[in-house]
Amino acid sequence: MPMIAGISADLRPPDDVPRAVRAVGFTVSATDVDRELHSHHKAQVLFAVRGRITCRVGDDAWLVPPHYAVWIPGDVRHGMSGRGNLHFYCIYVPPSAVPGLPCEPFLFWVPPLLRELLRHAARMPELYDVDGPDGRATTVLLDRLSRVSSETLAFPFPRDTRLRQIAQALLANPADRASLAEWSRRTGASGRTLTRALGREVGMGFVRWRQQLHILAALQRLSDGATVRTVALELGYERSSAFIAMFRRAVGTTPARYVAGRGANRPVRDVLLP
Repeated sequence: MPMIAGISADLRPPDDVPRAVRAVGFTVSATDVDRELHSHHKAQVLFAVRGRITCRVGDDAWLVPPHYAVWIPGDVRHGMSGRGNLHFYCIYVPPSAVPGLPCEPFLFWVPPLLRELLRHAARMPELYDVDGPDGRATTVLLDRLSRVSSETLAFPFPRDTRLRQIAQALLANPADRASLAEWSRRTGASGRTLTRALGREVGMGFVRWRQQLHILAALQRLSDGATVRTVALELGYERSSAFIAMFRRAVGTTPARYVAGRGANRPVRDVLLP
């Protein structure tokens, strides 16, 4: 199936396609995309190549950096939104085709071989020959997909209404540097209440939780060619050195090295400026 410009193309529902893999590529230029919550029996992989993409699955949400994907189990309500110039793929598979993957959604990095297989699948005819080269390619694709593992760089989306208020505000404005005490005033909950809720629902403190969002937002921008200094300023850091230090503590390496190792669209340099 060819690449499709936009998201309103007339496509058959994935459950109606009698094949183990159905893949569609989308390119959207200089516009915003919002796909309402929906569900289908087949599981889905939302694979981001370019742009700022957020995936919603049930009560959870993920920022999906380029070269990452979200595994969406079958029969689970989900949606997505994207901003700017977007390039992404939707891959649909019967849940039984990848029995090793969990029944819960998760974020994962897409290794180069799987990346190329997904792109190839999007170019195949909808009713490809299961006994031909495309059928053999899908067998390899499903095998590689069954081996992916959950990525630790996630922004857990809480169910507590006060924490969801904070999460939605941070997603809308990652540069908001308000302290937990300030969020306590904004939400009407005590700092101790918010801290307990964070520990119970996301398993980390407020600063670490916000840093997770900053790392994912940074990966989206860095992979599209933004400089480390630009991204640091966009995220509310007064100096790029502070942002690089935070990133290194959380990930174990600098932003430029991490993005280069994960296949950025353009090279990135760590620039330390006062």
